[in-house]
Amino acid sequence: MTTPVTVTKFEVRSHNSPDELRTPNKTRVEVVQFDGVTMGQFNFEPGWRWSECIKPVVQTDHCQVSHVGYAVSGSLAVRMTDGTEKTIAAGEFYTIPPGHDAWVEGDQPYVSIEVMSANVFAKP
Repeated sequence: MTTPVTVTKFEVRSHNSPDELRTPNKTRVEVVQFDGVTMGQFNFEPGWRWSECIKPVVQTDHCQVSHVGYAVSGSLAVRMTDGTEKTIAAGEFYTIPPGHDAWVEGDQPYVSIEVMSANVFAKP
């Protein structure tokens, strides 16, 4: 059984004033840190693709980060290294293991809230 994180402080924060902001090509990652928890809002512009926008920053062949989040708007296609492919649409929760590429589908930005990978995503 996993031990849950215990919240010890009442805080309200906005992604409009993040603790950290990362802006690789077509990417905006707004990171907010709480006591023991890091949250992130990921904003990907139309035409964003992990292998073109983030790969040059992290220098790995595929994304090696685990993701847990909620899609706020837009649509994101994800292809695992084994060829499995799924699309995440607005209103859906998701988990993505390491070893994938991803890209924005359509002409709308993709926005998600990440509860697991915000502390490391798009960092060199």
